[in-house]
Amino acid sequence: MKLSKIITVLSLYFVFTNSTASERSKIINKLNSTNNIQFDFSQQTNKKIETGKCILVFPSKLKCNYENKNQKEVIINKKMMAITQKRYGKTLFYPLSKSSFLNILSKNELINIINESNIVIDEYLNIIFVGKDNSKTLIRFDKKDFLLAGWISSDQYNNKIIFNIKITSVNQIIDEKIFTLPNRS
Repeated sequence: MKLSKIITVLSLYFVFTNSTASERSKIINKLNSTNNIQFDFSQQTNKKIETGKCILVFPSKLKCNYENKNQKEVIINKKMMAITQKRYGKTLFYPLSKSSFLNILSKNELINIINESNIVIDEYLNIIFVGKDNSKTLIRFDKKDFLLAGWISSDQYNNKIIFNIKITSVNQIIDEKIFTLPNRS
């Protein structure tokens, strides 16, 4: 009877381990074949929900247009992030090194995180990333197509940010000029 339980437990362990290894491999293969994605998003910070559209080009280029009255736009171009509120003509600049975006926007960094982290499976394939400053980011991948599905992180004020994405296209021709940062005034 004891031997039977041990064999059952070991079998389940190996099935689960092989399953997550297979999922990890599928995510990495999908990332390796992806140069860019376009997606709709929903961002929840505390109780505030914002929506919009983004274009992500690997490595480290992102442009998001928020569907709000302030006409918020975020542009990330390798090392800098610019957040513009077109309604007010105001732009703030931040070094990308201060953001958890850095690890998500770099395909190589993301693959390293996937290789080094555990996968937790629920409605998504979740990768838990712990940064150098002990900040935690949960990176989500879709279980069907293995594409990026969003992330959960905290900002510098410890606000929980849930960023859900719905990919609308993959590997389209993108004009790199859209990632030009606004001039600093």
